[in-house]
Amino acid sequence: MTHEKVLPIIMAGGSGERLWPLSRAHYPKQFLSLTGNEHTMLQQTLLRLQGIEHQPPLIICNEAHRFIAAEQVRQLNTPHSGILLEPEGKNTAPAIALAAFTAMQKESDPLLLVLAADHAIKDVCAFQTAVQRALKHAVCDKLVTFGIVADKPETGYGYIKQGSPVDGGFVIEQFIEKPNKLLAEQLISSGEYCWNSGMFLFRASCYLNALQVHRPDIYHACEKAMYIHNHDLDFIRVDQSAFLACPSDSIDYAVMEKADNAVVIPMDAGWSDLGSFEALWQEADKDRNNNALLGDVIVNNTSGSLIQSDGALVTTIGVKDLVVLATQDAVLVADKQYASNVKNIVERLKQQGRQEVTEHREVYRPWGKYDLIDVGERFQVKRITVKPGAKLSKQMHHHRAEHWVVVSGTAKVVIDDVTQYLTENESVYIPITAVHSLENPGKVALELIEVQSGGYLGEDDIVRFEDKYNRS
Repeated sequence: MTHEKVLPIIMAGGSGERLWPLSRAHYPKQFLSLTGNEHTMLQQTLLRLQGIEHQPPLIICNEAHRFIAAEQVRQLNTPHSGILLEPEGKNTAPAIALAAFTAMQKESDPLLLVLAADHAIKDVCAFQTAVQRALKHAVCDKLVTFGIVADKPETGYGYIKQGSPVDGGFVIEQFIEKPNKLLAEQLISSGEYCWNSGMFLFRASCYLNALQVHRPDIYHACEKAMYIHNHDLDFIRVDQSAFLACPSDSIDYAVMEKADNAVVIPMDAGWSDLGSFEALWQEADKDRNNNALLGDVIVNNTSGSLIQSDGALVTTIGVKDLVVLATQDAVLVADKQYASNVKNIVERLKQQGRQEVTEHREVYRPWGKYDLIDVGERFQVKRITVKPGAKLSKQMHHHRAEHWVVVSGTAKVVIDDVTQYLTENESVYIPITAVHSLENPGKVALELIEVQSGGYLGEDDIVRFEDKYNRS
């Protein structure tokens, strides 16, 4: 058995639109706590590495989510090997290629444990045991994937046909795309198939060699993208134009289905990719009437339903098999049987240019967050929270004035090079075109109410002069 420490590669891209309005483009499901757990899906993924000898993980996400990912890792106080930024989502084959090139620059040829940041796994010990079984194959230059022991004819997952047995696993005989119900039932009854989990273990060079053979176009595009890269805070940025020219493909299509050295290791660990409301309902704790209830919810004569509130009280009477989701700015009510059709709602929101498809009312920034409380024709009101030691950029607005009222904490405010400190119940006015900055010099969170007024109140009315987070 090898004593090498694996390098976990955590893939935290994706928009998670199938779980709208909980999950949105700018704050998708991997950054949410979806099953009542105190930790987010990304944080749970990192925590289940405890017990496996591993190097600090390398995280992959897109540009828009970089500060969310960094903050969630910081909250765990977990060391990491960097956050690799994709200029655009190109599916899993290019993402893993970037990670493999990055890993080989840091170390000669590490073993990569590739995990998705949005999977739920109930039995962490079983997960870790499967990883240990996979190691003996990965050190022998096998491309290992993990097959979930299938217990029902699921149409939402791909399947892997297990060939001849090989030391705790099976040679991969065939990959099957998501089947219809009849085919899924046949696959399950045969006993020869497992679900395709999208988790992998292999040497960096083993993957890159296979990619170079089977998809040289992807290999060379990613190699070129990594040739010119730079470090920015915790972030690793690749050459944008080179990566945008890269074809999009999954690791299954690009490599695994074509390789002759692929092995599948069975895993029976209570796994789910939480890719639908049905999966969310199945994974959550339920009451005696089979309801999964999260948040401020009261039900009467209700059964088989998933009901969640992020704020307002939600009540139901005399219903069954519903999905009811109430966020701060949107409500979804659906028959559980048809809840997957939420994608149709998302498409209509996109066509209408509605911000609810991308943003939550509460928006996270590297310095903290803001909650858009009220909006009028020429004003809007925000509740702003600034983390201790954090600072907003030195900036100016052409179209709006701002009035800040401190609710708690201490604010260091600079307006046109004049510095002042404000505490609870004190306020300040920032005229249009005044150059200003806001900082929390204290040890506790700074909370303030911001009232904006003017003819244009868009987030793009910001001219930045200095920014400690290197935003443009």
